Amino acid sequence: SNGMIEPLVGTQLAGVIWYQGESNSGNPVQYRQLLPALIADWRQRFANPDLHFGIVQLANFLPRVSDPVQEGWAGLREAQALTAQADAHASLAVAIDIGEADDIHPKNKYDVGHRLALGALAKHYHLDIPAQGPAFQRLTIEQNSVRLYFNTAAGLKTTDGMAPQGFALSGPDGAWQHAQAAIDGETVVLRAEGISAPRAVRYAWANNPAVNLVNGADLPAIPFRSDGP
Repeated sequence: SNGMIEPLVGTQLAGVIWYQGESNSGNPVQYRQLLPALIADWRQRFANPDLHFGIVQLANFLPRVSDPVQEGWAGLREAQALTAQADAHASLAVAIDIGEADDIHPKNKYDVGHRLALGALAKHYHLDIPAQGPAFQRLTIEQNSVRLYFNTAAGLKTTDGMAPQGFALSGPDGAWQHAQAAIDGETVVLRAEGISAPRAVRYAWANNPAVNLVNGADLPAIPFRSDGP
């Protein structure tokens, strides 16, 4: 990649789009260091410490499974989200709802571009507009249920008017089960059969999860795990 980027050094850039990560999905923890290092290197090379990075999170891909959680691409998505969250000049375009099971290069580029544009307008040009979907903030345990609180959750809803999908709960034994979810204002309440003392939550933690949770701007909730870093 140095051979492709080095000839561009000296060009005046306001920002770049970074749409990669599939080949690093086998080592997502390493990617938490690799991506910030690449961003820092490019900012130094282009002599622009404010160079905006629009990071496209990995889209849903591969056959859908019935397991409540699935390791794989979920960890890489987490590394991408952590990088964007920690960087004042980066944004995250979530694509968890617009991928294709059998195409690693999904055809819906319009929504990807729209979400990247929102991120750049909000983070780089400082427009006061909705630029991301619901982002997990914290949880409270209420007897046998869990209540999830989100940032940027105004108008919380589902795309199909049905109950939220894609949530899993675990109890003291660490075993994961599909959770029944309900929207309550700007929070989501979870329960699962047989789990009387829930401990942790994961959302969209799979290669190709079924998801439908969005905010009032129709931007999808960011995949997360409460038992993560």
